[in-house]
Amino acid sequence: MLVAEVCVNVPVQDICKNFTYAVPARLNFLSAGWRVTIPFGSRKIDGFVIGVREISDAAKEFSFLLKEIIDVIDDEAWFTPEMIRAAQWLADFYLCPLSRAMTLFMPGQRGRKISLKSEQIFKLGKNFAEEDFKKTPARLKILRLLREKKELRSSELKELKISRSTIKSLIDAGFVREEKIRISRDSYANVQALQKIITLNAEQFAAVETVKKFLLEKIFQGFLLHGVTGSGKTQVYIELTKIARKIGRRAIILVPEISLTGQIVHNFKGYFSDIAVIHSGLSVAERSEVFHRIRNGEIGVVIGARSALFTPIDDVGLIVVDEEQDHSYKQEKIQPYYQARVVAEQLAKFHGATIVFGSATPSLESYYRAQKGELIYLELPNRIFNQPLPEVEIVDMRAELHAGNKSALSRSLTNLLEDTLENNQQAILLLNRRGYSTFVMCRDCGFVVQCPHCGRPMVYHAEGYLKCHNCEVRHAPPKSCPACESTKIKFFGTGTQKLEEYLKVTLPKAKILRMDRDAVDKKFGHREILEAFGRGEYDILFGTQMVAKGHDIRNVTAVGILNADFILNFADFRAEEQCFALIMQAAGRAGRAKIPGKVVVQTYNTKADAIIFGCLQDYKNFYEHELPKREKTFFPPYSRLVKLLFFAKDAKKAKDLAKKIVADFKSEVLTAAAESVHEINGPISASIEILDGVYRFVVLIHTLDLDAVRNFLRAHELHTMPGVQIDLDPLKTD
Repeated sequence: MLVAEVCVNVPVQDICKNFTYAVPARLNFLSAGWRVTIPFGSRKIDGFVIGVREISDAAKEFSFLLKEIIDVIDDEAWFTPEMIRAAQWLADFYLCPLSRAMTLFMPGQRGRKISLKSEQIFKLGKNFAEEDFKKTPARLKILRLLREKKELRSSELKELKISRSTIKSLIDAGFVREEKIRISRDSYANVQALQKIITLNAEQFAAVETVKKFLLEKIFQGFLLHGVTGSGKTQVYIELTKIARKIGRRAIILVPEISLTGQIVHNFKGYFSDIAVIHSGLSVAERSEVFHRIRNGEIGVVIGARSALFTPIDDVGLIVVDEEQDHSYKQEKIQPYYQARVVAEQLAKFHGATIVFGSATPSLESYYRAQKGELIYLELPNRIFNQPLPEVEIVDMRAELHAGNKSALSRSLTNLLEDTLENNQQAILLLNRRGYSTFVMCRDCGFVVQCPHCGRPMVYHAEGYLKCHNCEVRHAPPKSCPACESTKIKFFGTGTQKLEEYLKVTLPKAKILRMDRDAVDKKFGHREILEAFGRGEYDILFGTQMVAKGHDIRNVTAVGILNADFILNFADFRAEEQCFALIMQAAGRAGRAKIPGKVVVQTYNTKADAIIFGCLQDYKNFYEHELPKREKTFFPPYSRLVKLLFFAKDAKKAKDLAKKIVADFKSEVLTAAAESVHEINGPISASIEILDGVYRFVVLIHTLDLDAVRNFLRAHELHTMPGVQIDLDPLKTD
């Protein structure tokens, strides 16, 4: 008798084991990887078959205790052995239910068959004489059309005013054959290929040759490709992908954000025809199509955001993580709270593949690993064709205020924009804020309108609503102060929408394009915006961080960075690193062709180290300056972080549990370890202390022995405990 070990697909944290089900005779073809419908309590749910085995004769007498699998969901096994292995690693490493990890590898909703869109086509069947259809001219019309066009699609029938009953009668008589074809839904089919012959410079060639031998030997090795903006990192990725494809292996190319996929597809299409793009912005049907094409061997290069790691691709020889420093690679919203850099490296180990982390501003963790020899360091220190890096000017906005300039743009930046427009060139402006005004405050009592769910200030949008950019909640702005009833409500700060209005007044002849999350809410809004700007239809592109990285638009000669020190106001150990990287990345958009670039950085803190090193575009000295601070405070790269979030409607209950875990960790782990291996802090109130009436407390662990910490958490069953959230390598520590 066959039984199956099934991972039940339920969103419940405390179910971390598989269940055994009997396999009915009609489903004896089942193997690991199938999705099935199973009885679970009083419900019917879906599950994932992890393994199938024959039970012994001795065990058969107890088989009546087992419930039977009801049915299969798909027409074939959905999960490959590689996908199951990766999911099991994810569940173990990130301490989450296996079902949560396995759903990463599914493009569709729970319990639904993942099907491909198809269409019926009709072709001629047996021979016919035209005189046999004198009394049925409609049928004769169809047969003549088929003779002329060879085939008709079902979508054409209505247009040709052909009824379904008429075509069915011809099918029944054998004069017409009916077939089904799969309809391809490639959302990037219209992206044009960039076809040009490129000769690698000496630095690019050296990087490719260093990686090449590991690719050819099919062994795992990690690299850090550190190249200044405009140094030709993408061409290195293309050359390495050529090598991987030449030896019959496949490649995964990761970019941090959906907005960057269009450009890299544009570049890769000039060399490869077997490309698929996948990210969360695609529909379920589109993602299913990509999975099908990958599974069938039609795809050799997968490009996309972090979800591109979770396709049924096999025999991977190369993984590229472009802009590896980007925080978008971290999944923060739902379990597992994975870091795509970590997952990508583990998958490369599974496949015996080469992995290349690329960036102009590598994360301190990756650069530190390269300095220690854990990653092989590759450097592209110069722009291609030896183009100079842009000239950068720092503007003190305090001095601008003293001079009577209260606008969002300094005089220097305004002059730069005017010169750029006069020379028929383009500019990019970065403002690290969305909305119209950054907050709404009562001028009488100082009350700031806050989100009722998380307590953060709400942002006013020009459409007339307040929005929380943490919870996405919307409310109408108050007409009077909720605290003192004063009508002196004022909107403070400058958001992207307010800046847009100012630019239109200040530069009335400029064609201006805004790019932030509010402006790209439709499916491919980001791509349409960048393509229009790239074609020269607009003079100025401005927006939030998504305008700052990865874009290569040749006519951009000017960049302005507003509120460059904004990030430094956050209590985040990575704040300086983020500020530095943002300046360097944004500045790197200027002067990428023959005309030198100019950048204006506006700040209220001209003496901040991150601002100074960013404007000097000096990564190595920033790294040497920042590293001792991290070592002193035992933060990455000198430790790994584990954040524990305890939450409950009863504040005392949540805090008491947190205190108990801290005490247990100190007695069980700290006392058994060498000095300076672990450090634990907390509990402290989370930055969002109360969310929807739930109190939240944080415990932060610094460690050099991540396995020991995970073993402790597992032994105390914190990963199955309601009211506890475990986050390895968190971005936010509060």
